[in-house]
Amino acid sequence: MNSQITAIAAYAPEKRIDNTYFEKIIETSDEWIVSRTGIKERRFAAEGESTSAICVKATEKLLNENPGVDLEGVDFIIVATTTADQVMPSMASQVQNTLQIPNAGCIDIMAACAGFIYGLILAKGMVAAGTHKKILVYGAECLSRFTDMTDRTSCILFGDGAGVALVEPSETPKILQTITGTDGSYGKDLYLSQTATVVNGEEIKRDGKIHQNGKVVFKWAVRTIAQNAGELLRKNNMTLDDLDWIILHSANLRIIEAVANEIGYPMEKMLTSIAQFGNTSSASIPLAWDLARQAGKIKKGNKMLLLGFGGGLTYAGAIVVV
Repeated sequence: MNSQITAIAAYAPEKRIDNTYFEKIIETSDEWIVSRTGIKERRFAAEGESTSAICVKATEKLLNENPGVDLEGVDFIIVATTTADQVMPSMASQVQNTLQIPNAGCIDIMAACAGFIYGLILAKGMVAAGTHKKILVYGAECLSRFTDMTDRTSCILFGDGAGVALVEPSETPKILQTITGTDGSYGKDLYLSQTATVVNGEEIKRDGKIHQNGKVVFKWAVRTIAQNAGELLRKNNMTLDDLDWIILHSANLRIIEAVANEIGYPMEKMLTSIAQFGNTSSASIPLAWDLARQAGKIKKGNKMLLLGFGGGLTYAGAIVVV
C-alpha cells in the first residue's frame, strides 16, 4: 500500500529572542551570529509550555489551516524529540490524552535532528504493512531548556518549535524511497547527557545540557548530506532536475549553503527555517515546509527531497510528492 502526507502544519512559541538578547549575556554580536549561522531570531517556549503542549498547538494549526482534515480515525501517534517533558509517560501518549484520540498507538523516537524524517519513514512502513491508516508524525523540541547559556558557540543556535504531518494511504506513491544511516563513532561530538559520563570511551559532561564540537559536526554534515542526497536520488531514479525543492535540517545556514554548492543546486530552491527560528532540531524541516507553504511556494505535485541529520551522528532522507 502506498502512503502520502495529506496535511502538514507547524507551531512556534510566541516569545521571540533576537540576537541582541545574547549580546547582553555573552560576548557576541548580531553581526557575528548572522554571518556565521544565518540566524536572526528564534523562539523560546514560555514557562510551563511543554514539548507535548507545543505538539498539541501544532495539531490545532493543522486542523485550522486544512479544511476537511480531522482526527477521526487516527490510529497511531509518533513524536520525534530529544527534549521530552519526561521519559515516561511518552510525549505521544500525552498528546493522545490531550487530543482525546481513542486507542491510538503511541511512541516517542529519539533521532535528534533527523527525528521527523525517521518518523515519516516509520509511518510509511506502517501504512504499507496495512496495520495503520492514519498516523500523526511530530517533530517537536524545547531546546532552550537544555541549552548552556554560557557557551557562546552553541547557545546562539537553538530555538523551540513543533511540526506535525498527517500520513495516510495513497493510490499512488507519494512518500517515495527513503534512506537512513548512522556513524556512532561521532557520538561524543554532539550529545545531551542524562546519566552517562562516558561516550565511546571518552568522558563527557553530565549536566543535562547540549554539547557539540561544531567544526567536526559541520564537516561531517556537509560531506554526508551531499553524498546521501545523491544516493537518495539514485534510489528513486531521479536527478536534481526532477526536484522542485530541497529541505535540509536547518542546523546552520552555512551548512545548507555548503551542501548546495557541493551538489550544484540553487540556494533559492533550498527551503529553510533557520533565519526565523534558529536550529529547532526535529522541528526544523516541518517549520521550513510550513513557511514555504504559507508563502505559496509549494504547489500540488511538487517533488521535494527532505534530509535530516544530527546527534548520533545519524541521518534520514525521503523524497515526497506533495
